Amino acid sequence: MLNCLFYCIPESKEAIVIPRKKSWYDPTAYPYQFQDDSYLSPRTSTEFKLFSLSQESGRAAAKYFVNSNPKLFTKDFAEPHIPCLMPESVALRLEEVSQEALEERISLRKVSAAVEMYDQLLQSGTAVSMETTHKLLDLICLYCDRDPVQEGAPQTEDREEGGRRKPMGRRAMDLPKFTWKENNNAERIFNLLPERDPGLIQPGKSRSTKKLTVSDGFLAFTADVHVFNALITAVPDVREKFNERWDLIAELLNQMNEQKVRPNLLTFNSVLKALRRCGFLAKTFSPQTLNEMKALGITPSLATYEHILAVFYKSASSGPSNTEVLQDVLTELEGTSFTCQDPNDVLFFTTAMKMCLDGKDLELGYKVHSLVEVGENWRLLGDSYQQGLYYGRFFNLLCMMEHIDVVLKWYSRIVPSLHYLNPQGMKNLLQALDTDSRLDLLPTIWKDIKALGHDNKVDLVEELLSLMAREEHSVEVQESFAACALDIKSVFDGRPSMEWSTSSLSHISTLLLRANKLQKACGALLSSFLTACRCSASPQRAVELVQLSAAFGLPTTPELAKRTQAEFELNGKQR
Repeated sequence: MLNCLFYCIPESKEAIVIPRKKSWYDPTAYPYQFQDDSYLSPRTSTEFKLFSLSQESGRAAAKYFVNSNPKLFTKDFAEPHIPCLMPESVALRLEEVSQEALEERISLRKVSAAVEMYDQLLQSGTAVSMETTHKLLDLICLYCDRDPVQEGAPQTEDREEGGRRKPMGRRAMDLPKFTWKENNNAERIFNLLPERDPGLIQPGKSRSTKKLTVSDGFLAFTADVHVFNALITAVPDVREKFNERWDLIAELLNQMNEQKVRPNLLTFNSVLKALRRCGFLAKTFSPQTLNEMKALGITPSLATYEHILAVFYKSASSGPSNTEVLQDVLTELEGTSFTCQDPNDVLFFTTAMKMCLDGKDLELGYKVHSLVEVGENWRLLGDSYQQGLYYGRFFNLLCMMEHIDVVLKWYSRIVPSLHYLNPQGMKNLLQALDTDSRLDLLPTIWKDIKALGHDNKVDLVEELLSLMAREEHSVEVQESFAACALDIKSVFDGRPSMEWSTSSLSHISTLLLRANKLQKACGALLSSFLTACRCSASPQRAVELVQLSAAFGLPTTPELAKRTQAEFELNGKQR
C-alpha cells in the first residue's frame, strides 16, 4: 500500500534551491547556546558570562554527581557506547608501593598521593625511571603543587581581604596568578635527581629557574626546544637592563644553535614577546627576528604580528604614520585563513582594531574586519571578553567616521547576536544620530536601550532626553517623543533608586507640552515633585502639594494623596 502511495505522488519539476551557508545567519538571534531556552536571553555581556557559567556549572555538577555515585549509574543504555555519560574511574586500584602505582596516581591527577608514593619508593630503595619522574614534575607544576579541584565539586566563594566579596567584572588583578611556596615538592624532587637535567621550568619561578640554569652549568646539558622557549620567555624577569636582556636572549639562541636544536614558531614568538620589554632595542631587533624566522621557512602566526604591532605602535600619537606598520601587515595577510598556533594569536584582532580606532582610520578598520571574515578567522577573536573589546572598538569607529545609514546596518547586523553594546557604545550611537540629524530614530533606540538592560543608566537616559528636547520637530516626531518620554517616566517611577534630575524633569515636561499633552505634563511634574519630597524627607511639602492639586481640581489628586499616605509618616493633622 505504501509503495502504491509512493508511486502515485507526482514528481515535482521545481528546482530545489539550497541557500548558501552565509545566508543562514540571523543577526537578530541570540548566541546559539541560548536559543534552546527562552528564559536564557542575555542582554548584557555580564549576563552572557553569568548564563554561560551557569550552564557549564550545571554540566559540571551533573558530572560530579555521576562520578560521586558510580553505583547508581551502572547500566549503559546508549548504543553505541558513550564514555562521557558513564562514571569516570577515579578510585585507586594499586595500593602496593611500586612504580606502576605511582604512574596510576599521576594519570588520575592525584598530586599529593603521587608525591607520597614517590617518597615511599625512594625510602624503600626502589629506583624511579627518569620518564616517570618527569611526568610527576609536570603534574606538580601544572597544579602548583596542590591537588586539583574535582570538576563540579563545591568551591568556596572568592573573597578579598577583609571578607568583602569580589566585584563582578574582569580586572587585570583578577588574571590567573601562580603562587609557589619556597622549598616546594617540585624543587625538592628536582634536587633529588641524580643528574640535573632540563626538568625545572615552573610557572612564576623564573628567577630560581634561571639561577639554576646559569650557576649549575645547565646549558651544558642538551635541552629540547620547549625548554629554550620557556627560558627565553623568562629573560625579562631575571635581567633589569635592556642590553642585558637582549644579550641573554642571544646567548640562549646561540646555545640552541650549538646543540643543533631547531627553533620553532613559539621560539621566535617568545623572542618577540621578550623584546616588547626591551625598550628601545625592540624596534631594532624585532624586524631582524622576523626576517630570520622567514629565512628558516617558519610562517608567522597572528601572535607574531601582534608582537610586531605592539613594538612599533605608540598609543599616545595618532595619524597615518602610526598605522603604517598595520597597513603593511594587513596587505601581507589579506585573504589568509589562520588556525590557532600560539595562545597569543587571539590578541591580534583586538590590538589591530584598537590601532584603527585610535588613528580614526575607517578604511583600515574595514580591512581588519574583512580579515576576520576570511574562513574561520573569527574563531581567533578570543573569549567573550576579547570579542566584546573587538566589536565595541569596531562599532565606535563606525559611529565616529561612517554615515549613519551604514552605522545602522552594522548595528542591526552585530547587535545582539555578536555583541552587547555597553552604555558608552550607546552614547556613541546617539552622537552619530545627532551628527547626521536622524533624531527621529531616538524612540527606537530607547527600546533597544531597554532591551539591552541600560535603562537604569541615568546619564545615558538624560542624554537621550536632552537630544529629544533640544529642538522642535514635526508633529509626528513630537508625538513619538512624547510617548517615549512617558515610557521613560514609567521606568523611573518603577525604580525608587533612580532619582530625577532637574534637567530630566524639565526635558520630559517640555516634550509632553510640545505634543499638547498638558494634563500628562502636569501629572508628571507633580509626581516628580512628590518623589523629590520623599527623597528629602519633607512630608509637609508633600501634603501642601496634595492640597494645591485638590484646589485646582486636578485628576491626579487621588493618586498623589494615596502615595503621600503610603510613602510618608504623617501626623494626625496632616492626615
